[in-house]
Order: sequence, then C-alpha cells, then structure tokens
Amino acid sequence: MKAPEKFKLIGISMLLVAGLVACDKKPGPAETAGKKLDQTVDSAGKKMGDAADSVGEKMSAQSAKAGVAIEDAEITTKVKAAIFAEPGLKTLQISVDTINGVVTLTGSVNSQASRDRANALASAVADVKRVENQLIVKPK
Repeated sequence: MKAPEKFKLIGISMLLVAGLVACDKKPGPAETAGKKLDQTVDSAGKKMGDAADSVGEKMSAQSAKAGVAIEDAEITTKVKAAIFAEPGLKTLQISVDTINGVVTLTGSVNSQASRDRANALASAVADVKRVENQLIVKPK
C-alpha cells in the first residue's frame, strides 16, 4: 500500500472515531448523527487526499533533484577518469565540477594542446551538455 493511501486510511479512521465520540456526547436521532458522521468522513477524506497528493508531489520533486545530483556526480567521475587515463595530463592540477550536466574544468595545464585534450575528453562523456574550460596554460 502506498504512503498516500495509508495517510488517507489513517485520517479517515481517526475522524470516524472522533465522530462516534461526538455522537455519544450529543443527543439526537441516529440518522442525524449518521449524516453528520458521513459528512465529516467525506470532508476528512478529501482533506487527507489533498494532503497526500501534496506530499506525493513534493517527494517527486525531491526525487528529481536527487536524480540530477546523482547524474552530475556520475558525469564528474567519468570526466575525472578520462582525464586520469590520458597520458600527459596532470590530473592533480585539473579540477572537475558538474552542475546540471555542465562540466567546468579549472586548474592549470602545460600547453594549449593539453587544455584542448582535456576539453575534448570532457565533451565526449555521456550526458555532458557543455564544457566550461577555465584551464590556464602554464608552460614549464
């Protein structure tokens, strides 16, 4: 059973109990009490349904954000691995950061060719939307 359905069921049960307690305290015909109880349960069910829907929407939004963060971390790891595997690139002098699929390279390299190679490696990784190459060329 999904969490929103559990919330609805719990809420309706609580209101049913509250309605029964209210019936015992107020004198009146059973039909009137039953009608009021039905109205209370219907109203509570709607409110609980609305609340459960709101919680579900918020959870979906958070899940989507978490998915993007995981995807960005995966992209960063793949770019770092590609740079590390490339002979001639000093990986300790290159930092990689990814936000929403945009990879930013910072640090320094020995030549323009190394700068271009790091850019090409980052661009080749799946799901990279764009590379912001901020690497500085510092010849030996």
